Amino acid sequence: MKLKDKVFIITGATSGMGRAIALKFAQEGAKLILSGRNEESGMFLLNEIKGLGTEAFFLPGDVAEESYNQDLVKTALEKYGRIDGLSVNAGTLGLGAITDLPSASWQRTFAVNVDAAFYLLKAALPELKKSLTGNVLINASIAAFKNFPNHPAYCASKAALVALSKQAAVDYAPEVRVNCICPGPVDTPFIHASAVAFPDPAKAVEDAGKNTPLKRLGLPDDVAKLALFLASEDASWITGAVYTIDGGAMVKS
Repeated sequence: MKLKDKVFIITGATSGMGRAIALKFAQEGAKLILSGRNEESGMFLLNEIKGLGTEAFFLPGDVAEESYNQDLVKTALEKYGRIDGLSVNAGTLGLGAITDLPSASWQRTFAVNVDAAFYLLKAALPELKKSLTGNVLINASIAAFKNFPNHPAYCASKAALVALSKQAAVDYAPEVRVNCICPGPVDTPFIHASAVAFPDPAKAVEDAGKNTPLKRLGLPDDVAKLALFLASEDASWITGAVYTIDGGAMVKS
């Protein structure tokens, strides 16, 4: 098992890519602190993970609150005595052109997508340094590099996450590795929510897959496999990297 007895905090764990990462890490023996807002989904995931024979604990809450991120770290230490890694996946959209977007929506998008990552890093990095093999994975998006109609808050926040990842990689090496995953169109509830910014949402989702060189949407498990590689000792000489996983969307003209 590639992550046997490693302790990971996973945010955004109750759906989509975060959920797939949680299941993949559990299959590889990790002990998990799971974060999400939907308590019913969290408990369902918790039971599924326990069925795989590993340990996990679900702590519901809002990642935009600094105190909640501190509680995630405290819970990991109380339950397992240490923290070996983070997988940061929680996100929100904030749709609308710049002149139409309410300021509150802009602020909420940055609070969930960027502030939350900062709060968790701030709380967890001292413990990750103690591990000596600390590992951080931040889930951003190709939206950090490629603009989409009516997504200014989302695109800007994902670009900020890429910069935050690189900065943390420099500041906390060699004890902690930090890498950034930038998915393209992945078949999750999130892409369907994003598509409402387009005139024909169903067609926008369909085209998102067809227009990649690999001619399909990604699956959450595709991203989870990359996350597992980066979290494992197979990637022990990789830090500060930004991985696009997008079916080739970024290289298509």
